[in-house]
Amino acid sequence: MRQVFRQRCRCLIVFIGVCLFATPGFAQVHDHAHMSTATGWQFMQDGIVFAELNSQGSDRGGDEFIVPNWWMGMGTRKTARGDIMLTGMFSLDAATVGKGGYREIFQAGEALDGQPLIDHQHPHDFFMQLAAAWRIPITGRTGLTLTGAAVGEPALGPVAFMHRASAVDNPTAPLGHHTFDSTHISFGVITAGVDHGRWTVEGSLFNGREPDDQRWDFDFGKLDSFSGRVWFKPTAAWELQASSGRLTEPEALEPGNIVRSTASASWTRASGANVTALTFAYGRNDSDHGARNAMFVEAARRKDLNTVYGRFEALQVETDLLQSGHVVEGQAANVRDPVYALTIGGVRDVFNAAGLQGGFGADVTFYATPEPLAAAYGSGHPVSFHLFFRLRPKSGMMGPMWNMRMGQTMGH
Repeated sequence: MRQVFRQRCRCLIVFIGVCLFATPGFAQVHDHAHMSTATGWQFMQDGIVFAELNSQGSDRGGDEFIVPNWWMGMGTRKTARGDIMLTGMFSLDAATVGKGGYREIFQAGEALDGQPLIDHQHPHDFFMQLAAAWRIPITGRTGLTLTGAAVGEPALGPVAFMHRASAVDNPTAPLGHHTFDSTHISFGVITAGVDHGRWTVEGSLFNGREPDDQRWDFDFGKLDSFSGRVWFKPTAAWELQASSGRLTEPEALEPGNIVRSTASASWTRASGANVTALTFAYGRNDSDHGARNAMFVEAARRKDLNTVYGRFEALQVETDLLQSGHVVEGQAANVRDPVYALTIGGVRDVFNAAGLQGGFGADVTFYATPEPLAAAYGSGHPVSFHLFFRLRPKSGMMGPMWNMRMGQTMGH
């Protein structure tokens, strides 16, 4: 345990060093008007490090020290032929969290050493995004955006959880991650989108296979999956989306295709450094083994140095998979049971120097266990909690790169 702690602290120091090196050269600006009128290249960055004690309740849980993290850099340039955006996003999770990811009871998705990964959230790949986007103006209110990514996200689902303003200080992925936004790391994506006023329509071809458990390499494959998404922004604060996609053989251990459909609504209001955000989303996976549904409501309120956040989830889990830890076939694969989780937490910023913001935080999660899983997780309501120190690059005039999605050029 002490050796693991030291190793992850060393990786944390390396990550902080990267942030310190990058911060002076990256304008911490999220002012859309400024970005759309400036000449030359404009740069932004965002990122986060959680150094945390993770304690997961029930007999299937446990305690650990982990350091989830990611960093993202973006360069944009306005030219006579349109707006260009280059994006890179990286994570050291494979070293600071471990190959098996971090503990999270009732979570399932992806594989480890040929077996399903359950009660753990998998680590991010080192390459989370390598993308280029070009928005070509057609009229004063209409534009065509073409995006290509060696690694990136297709037009499917709400904004990925680590970028949502309503979830940015929550150190844990939603239990419904594989119903909403697990495709945010896809090795091969081509997207075309048309924006007109308050509307944006997008379509993607992409590699639907989930990354394998070797997190430092590329997992390229055929662009055999497709998706479509519609965004509507009725006001500056509200943003709504509906999307659906066909994922070809996404699971390494479970043959078959998945049709994923999602809908979400988000509301974000910023006043200087103070931010209030709310997101509601519903998702559904249709497969050869029937359908699984999930929903969540999450919110965050930042005022001065304090942030409070919360998330409520309700989802159908694959009961036999969680019971046995093995992929099951036949009727057993069709069994679904509901799990409910409520998280409440907060962060207090105590450090603001050298281009970085740091704060201490904690949260607690209460679960409702379905009767068929009581023998595995215990009857009643397991409880999990986190104690953590959160570090991220200092925000600029309009805050970090919240609610950003791939191919969304600045100002549109």
